[in-house]
Amino acid sequence: MIKKTPIILVLLIEIIFSTSYAQQLELHYDTRHSLYGSQIAERNYLTGTFEIFKPDTLGSTFVLFDLNFDMFKGNIGMIYTEIARDFQIGCFPIMPHIEFNGGLGNGFLINNSLLVGGSHNIFWKSWVLNTYFAYKLHLFECLSHDIQWTFIWSKDMLNDKLSFSGFFDLWTENIDHTSGSNGKKLIFMTEPQLWYNISKSFSFGTELRLTYNFLDEKRWFAIPTVAVKYRF
Repeated sequence: MIKKTPIILVLLIEIIFSTSYAQQLELHYDTRHSLYGSQIAERNYLTGTFEIFKPDTLGSTFVLFDLNFDMFKGNIGMIYTEIARDFQIGCFPIMPHIEFNGGLGNGFLINNSLLVGGSHNIFWKSWVLNTYFAYKLHLFECLSHDIQWTFIWSKDMLNDKLSFSGFFDLWTENIDHTSGSNGKKLIFMTEPQLWYNISKSFSFGTELRLTYNFLDEKRWFAIPTVAVKYRF
């Protein structure tokens, strides 16, 4: 599942005190087949997400890999990746942001997209927030020139025993990927997560994958998961 991950926010405070990198692994049980049948998935399946966040003196780099184990006998049916870089320019609050998205599926491809924009970190009370706005180029057969707005949040509660995090994306793309002749569509995606932290390394919780105009034209889908997370 395409996603923007709140590990970026969880680690922002740590960056102030450390120049090391951090990584985490999430495993989600996706219930979409139970809720919507074969119209969007032949079966419920596991999704594995691996993330790395690496700050340095010039900014930070983020890498994500999603793997859907949605084929027969749990074989991998989709691989998706994001690679993003923010550039810190002195004390200027807006950081130049570049990003690559792409992947492969079983018998199909996830068209590459390139993003260029500006990113901003926000610390408000006990919330850690990030937002960026970008020009987005979808490398469809007919190139699609678009925009994307992303907002990411993270908050720890109850002496860090509970964590509430997530993101939402709002972007445009051509309706017709081949000719681009039928105009644009607006797509919305959000994935709020709630985690119970057993320790600093291990958590279990849930995610709600809510989309509009993404899995099917002009339709909402709400797909909960049961998940575990290991941070190392």
